[in-house]
Amino acid sequence: MARADRKAAAAESAKTGVMTHRQIMFVLLGLMAGMFLSALDQSVVGTAMRTIADDLHGLSAQAWVTTAYLITSTIATPIYGKLGDIFGRRYLFITAISIFIVGSVISGFANSMYELAAFRAIQGIGAGGLFALALTILADIVPPRDRAKYQGMFLAVFGTSSVLGPLIGGLFAGIDNIFGITGWRWIFLMNLPIGLIALFLVISFLHIPHHAATSKVIDWWGVVTIIVGVVPILIVAEQGREWGWTSFNSIASYVIGIVGIASFILIERKMGDDALLPLKLFKSRTFSLTTLLGVVVGMGMFGGMISLPLVLQIVYGASPTDSGYLMIPMVLGLMTSTIVSGRITSKTGKYKIFMVLGAALMAVSFSYLATLTFEWAIWQITIGMIVMGLGLGQLMQTLTIASQNAVEARDIGVATSSATFFRQMGGTLGVAVFLSILFNNIADKGPEIGAKIGAAIKANPALLADPKNKDFLPGGNLMAQITSDSRFLKTASPELANPIKQAFAESAANVFVSATIVIVIGFAISLFIKELALRTKSGVQEKADAAAASAH
Repeated sequence: MARADRKAAAAESAKTGVMTHRQIMFVLLGLMAGMFLSALDQSVVGTAMRTIADDLHGLSAQAWVTTAYLITSTIATPIYGKLGDIFGRRYLFITAISIFIVGSVISGFANSMYELAAFRAIQGIGAGGLFALALTILADIVPPRDRAKYQGMFLAVFGTSSVLGPLIGGLFAGIDNIFGITGWRWIFLMNLPIGLIALFLVISFLHIPHHAATSKVIDWWGVVTIIVGVVPILIVAEQGREWGWTSFNSIASYVIGIVGIASFILIERKMGDDALLPLKLFKSRTFSLTTLLGVVVGMGMFGGMISLPLVLQIVYGASPTDSGYLMIPMVLGLMTSTIVSGRITSKTGKYKIFMVLGAALMAVSFSYLATLTFEWAIWQITIGMIVMGLGLGQLMQTLTIASQNAVEARDIGVATSSATFFRQMGGTLGVAVFLSILFNNIADKGPEIGAKIGAAIKANPALLADPKNKDFLPGGNLMAQITSDSRFLKTASPELANPIKQAFAESAANVFVSATIVIVIGFAISLFIKELALRTKSGVQEKADAAAASAH
């Protein structure tokens, strides 16, 4: 297509909101590049965090690096959604990418863990808009009926990043320096070229009309109270295991959070249509139940999945990088089910079946993994991961489509960001609860582990003379070694390593039992969701029609 033709096509789409498949694909490239930044960053940083903490002499502060990013990205999500509805999503998305790039670059030059935590907080402000805005922009340019076909590409980005993340993180963490800069710093600096490519694509190809909201009132009190309500909950979710769930700090966080949430609800009711999260959205039964299902699925999904990499590393002796490779079957299952369900939805207009089937498959996978023992072969745990991916791919995509389709076009931004926000909160709480179950179970099994290891050494004292078993020498902190680098279990004598592997496998199985219960509740909720006919016009087309109707 000639340059003049491209300009004419862009001008036409800017008027009508109707875009060609080619135009949509160029926009998607920019959106996916932006989402890739956020998705890759989370898995990359987690893998390299130990190296970063050692280099910056701040092992005790490493949790705050994760917490700072989590807080700002979660809170920013609903704010981006509302501001996008008011001022237009193109500029908001460009702003989000720009803030993320700046946060990444300064994070790459942090000189202490506290500096890194502050810079990661800035990075999180940008990240909060990347996912929700990308899904909302897709809703603007593609009708719900066709949206499933394109959304599969977004989930493919997340699947790819979950595999590449540990690999890239381990690679950079293991290199002393590149061009005179410490290897781990490139984990953040690599976001600069990726981000610039995303900016170029978005600025060049994302041209959609913005129909300004009739009211441009910003719900500042809603912003303040959601911060007061959510931040303490996120902090206690991240720090609760260390503080103790009934400690003074935890109880203070619960109280402040409850007061903040109650204040937020009262203010949102008063603000009406101008609210950061309009309560009228919840008058739609489909939106309400879909959002609730998102919270439950987020809890079960992230809570259950958090155990898988740990099982692969501790029970099977995989490195963080290797565990990323071993998760590929789950990613393939996710991508396959996303593509297939998306095409069927586009062809038939039916989507509820994929909520029900997705939740059922996830429940089956978790109940199967609940029978895990340390004697399982890798292929046995792989079966559970594939089934999990098949369920997850159907659920994640369908939840977003159902939420967007249940509201008016003018509320698509706030609806998408709200659904994303609640799913993130569910995931955060799920990780906190299920990690506590996991490590509390292991702690309870401590005496049993010690007795078995002691009996093995008593039966064969020569075991301690073997260099492979140096981590089992008296005076060593065995649990600290397991959580920092568990690969020694792969080479240690089976008599000493197996009691630990067995206890961890049993503890992980208990987590999967709890995750099964949560997902079964999600399955029950999915049965009551009313399926609404998928609209055949994009968000921009609907807004244009509404504007034309009001003008006559």
